[in-house]
Amino acid sequence: MNRYPLWKYIIILVALAIGLFYTLPNLFGETPAVQISSVKATVKVDPALLARVEDTLKAQNIAYQGAIFDTSGNNASVRVRFADTDTQLRAKDLLQSTLTTDPTDPTYIVALNLLSASPSWMTRIHALPMYLGLDLRGGVHFLLQVDMAGAITKRLDAAASDSRALLRDKGVRHNGVTRTNTGIEVLLASQADADRARSVLSDGLPDLQYTAEAADNGQVKVVGTFTPAARKSVQDNAVKQNIVTLHNRVNELGVAEPVIQQEGPDRIVVQLPGVQDTAKAKDIIGRTATLEARLADPEAPRFPTATTPVPPQDELFVHGNGAPVLLKRQVIFSGDRITSASAGFDSTQQPSVNIKLDAAGGRVLRDVSRDNIGKPMAIVLFEKGKGEVLTVANIRSELGESFQITGMGSAQAANDLALLLRAGSLAAPMDIIEERTIGPSLGADNIKKGFDSVMYGLMAIAVFMMAYYMLFGVFSVIALLFNLLLLVAVLSMLQATLTLPGIAAIALTLGMAIDANVLINERIREELRAGASAQKAISLGFQHAWATILDSNVTTLIAGLALLAFGSGPVRAFAVVHCLGILTSMFSAVFFSRGLVNLWYGSRRKLKSLAIGQVWKPQGADTPDAGEQ
Repeated sequence: MNRYPLWKYIIILVALAIGLFYTLPNLFGETPAVQISSVKATVKVDPALLARVEDTLKAQNIAYQGAIFDTSGNNASVRVRFADTDTQLRAKDLLQSTLTTDPTDPTYIVALNLLSASPSWMTRIHALPMYLGLDLRGGVHFLLQVDMAGAITKRLDAAASDSRALLRDKGVRHNGVTRTNTGIEVLLASQADADRARSVLSDGLPDLQYTAEAADNGQVKVVGTFTPAARKSVQDNAVKQNIVTLHNRVNELGVAEPVIQQEGPDRIVVQLPGVQDTAKAKDIIGRTATLEARLADPEAPRFPTATTPVPPQDELFVHGNGAPVLLKRQVIFSGDRITSASAGFDSTQQPSVNIKLDAAGGRVLRDVSRDNIGKPMAIVLFEKGKGEVLTVANIRSELGESFQITGMGSAQAANDLALLLRAGSLAAPMDIIEERTIGPSLGADNIKKGFDSVMYGLMAIAVFMMAYYMLFGVFSVIALLFNLLLLVAVLSMLQATLTLPGIAAIALTLGMAIDANVLINERIREELRAGASAQKAISLGFQHAWATILDSNVTTLIAGLALLAFGSGPVRAFAVVHCLGILTSMFSAVFFSRGLVNLWYGSRRKLKSLAIGQVWKPQGADTPDAGEQ
């Protein structure tokens, strides 16, 4: 009646082993580290840089606990561990001065970081500790204000350029297109031309609404302004694009689980746990990278030098390999025109990048490429006002919205360029209006307080359960510890981020999990009061309590899922741990605790009583005492 088959005990042992194995990495803590990553898209971090870093540290007798070449993220990096923060700071200053020859144009970022101290063999099989949030690990917090006026201005600039191309394609003569603070203006000679222009622009640029007004000298002016819906769409898209771009940028800092989310209509919150170098974080977040496509000057010297005279219509840039390149000033399209970019192979099975532009960008590129077949076109990356040529390729045929960049050299180079093109640039400028730094000592204090709250709560529950339910209380406490072990293991396997609200959810989960055991124990007591034998009371107690436990946990889980779906920030962090805790508590309180009871009592055929505390019987009942044993 109360015996588990062997396979159920095997499941319990496997769950216990997995729980122990994936919980262990959380006990090792973190060590100070320095991370080196590339600032420029054309400079890649490779194993040679790792060897250079190690040689530099050894030459200055700076002891380190290990150096690794990490390729787990989108951007490779070198990470070096140290025994203490003093050594970490010395190494950071040394590597920064060694790797950066020109402080105004750095090649590498040397940033302070924290790395898990768990053994490497655990890391290799993906047994990793939970990520810690900003309130537990320390780090930096930024609140960014998006310049919505800048987003509108940028979109109006593009609309003015597109309107010129549309009118030219449709043969509508005009006396100039001007971008104003609120829209665009087109001067036309007559009302008939104004009507044609309005029709062409309404079809080609439907985001603007157009009106005709009288202008000076008998001319007619067509004024285009954003509709309220289009203006809101531009502003929403600007915030979304900035969030995507910020995600790509913070990858360079190697931050585990950064928080980048919208707050209100025009603000973005950025939290970088573990990052203590605020200056480096601000440098990465504030970078203003843009992409442009330009034609190379076919009449310029084939191999220009830094002293080569630059024609008025050209600009001198440097290729990633250091070779100077002369490009025309006219911009064919910029990064905000790129809708998608992916790495692939051309017809000769050589690595290439497949690019898709929006309609306006494709129309301009079609016109330019038609007149420049056989001439080279370059992709230029602008960062901090300096342009660097990423690639130069010849135009083989007329291009449109979709085209290929060939001659990438390797599949990795094609992937890198595609990633950079997809990342794009900021859709609108941003200002840091709030900045906070939380030190690791405060985070450690929060961890201690959170750990103490869970431990003292667990001790209080254990004392009460063992005093009130005796041996069954011991079973309940063991099941509760098993539930805590499983919950931490699941959070570690999912690489969830633990915050103070998450610790609060763990404490709440323990209280809710013991409630199931209380229900089971009281059901067993009821069966004993009703005169059932000890073995039958155990069986019926678990059986009758299950429905109540399931109902209560399902309703609580529904509330947790609602918090998870509609909450954000701390509320969402609480909901994740809360929902996982409900699932693990159902397994431990019912399946695991009954396994313990069956293991202890299941083989006793002539069981007379249970150690479940005092069983209160109604007055005058003559049922045998099945209480304390």
